[in-house]
Amino acid sequence: MSTKDFIEKDYYKVLGVPKDATEAEIKKAYRKLARENHPDANKGNTTAEARFKEISEAHDVLGDPKKRKEYDEARALFAGGGFRPGGAGAGGAGGNFNFDLGDLFGGGPGGSGGGGFGGGLGDVFGGLFNRGGTAGAGTQGGATRNRARRGQDIESEVTLTFTEAVDGATVPLRMSSQEPCKACSGTGDKNGTPRVCPTCVGTGQVSRGGSGGFSLTDPCVDCKGRGLIAQDPCEVCKGSGRAKSARSIQVRIPAGVQDGQRIRLRGKGAPGERGGPAGDLYVAVHVKEHPVFARKGDNLTVTVPVTFSEAALGGTVRVPTLGGPPVTLKLPAGTPNGRTMRARGKGAVRKDGTRGDLLVTVEVAVPAHLDDRAREALESYRDANAGEDPRAALFEAAKGA
Repeated sequence: MSTKDFIEKDYYKVLGVPKDATEAEIKKAYRKLARENHPDANKGNTTAEARFKEISEAHDVLGDPKKRKEYDEARALFAGGGFRPGGAGAGGAGGNFNFDLGDLFGGGPGGSGGGGFGGGLGDVFGGLFNRGGTAGAGTQGGATRNRARRGQDIESEVTLTFTEAVDGATVPLRMSSQEPCKACSGTGDKNGTPRVCPTCVGTGQVSRGGSGGFSLTDPCVDCKGRGLIAQDPCEVCKGSGRAKSARSIQVRIPAGVQDGQRIRLRGKGAPGERGGPAGDLYVAVHVKEHPVFARKGDNLTVTVPVTFSEAALGGTVRVPTLGGPPVTLKLPAGTPNGRTMRARGKGAVRKDGTRGDLLVTVEVAVPAHLDDRAREALESYRDANAGEDPRAALFEAAKGA
């Protein structure tokens, strides 16, 4: 893969995922697209073959955390205004850099006024983030000093009753997060007059050597990526510009959520800085057990006791449902212990709004005590069926094994 691909190709668009997609979301999107466009499933289709190669190339970068980080950083540099691909190469050291991508990557001539860029992309990046305080670095610092920053993601958890998990619920959630300090308006300085960090020249970033000739960036350790250092540190946030904040919000948990599921709520995390977007909230869901019902995918399960006579002679049985009226099921004569019947549409809510089924398992209840009349009746039944051996087939099968 060429360095140019890092700048011109939008791999997130290729896979159809947002720029803040998780590793799991990227893998899921790649697998789906790879199956649809795989050459084995599209014999002779050159378009699908080219698309498959493009998808594989995107996953090779975004699926590797290190490559993805370098890719994001490289594209951020160009998107931030430091470079504008495609124009004529004009501007001096302190102005904007405009040049053609072919000149940049091919080592061709630069534009007038600023001289030629004979080196590679790493040379250009290195010049931009020179710590010596050159005119170019100062310009970049001024452009990024007030850059908006996305808020942090927040992890939380909630415990639901079995019924709430099946039907959905709105629950209060108390969260703690790092937010811009209100005492100093997020500057970190008591008087609101912080100074530019001399290490990163206000960019909040320092350069480091990367693979393929890149000069990539990391957050500045001296100012912690803020680009500013407090002259008179705020007593509340100790100069960090961030302070712990607690707040309560109402969170809607969708119907059909299962125990252990992790829900992502976009924009419900910590607020951003300088107009940046808020982070996301991730909620881990725990579901309490129910004394009667259990869960099996989109279906609910329940065990219903029946008498020996009901199982042998057949009949009807009333079955409870979760949060609704009981249903009546027909029990066929000769129903064995453990048979499962189905009450359609009485299960958990699916994503499309429909419901699964209620799976009813029959359990023949053996009486612990018999009165004289019941005992006589059972003894008569036993005597009438004395010739039957329900275990005969079992022994025959054992012999032949």
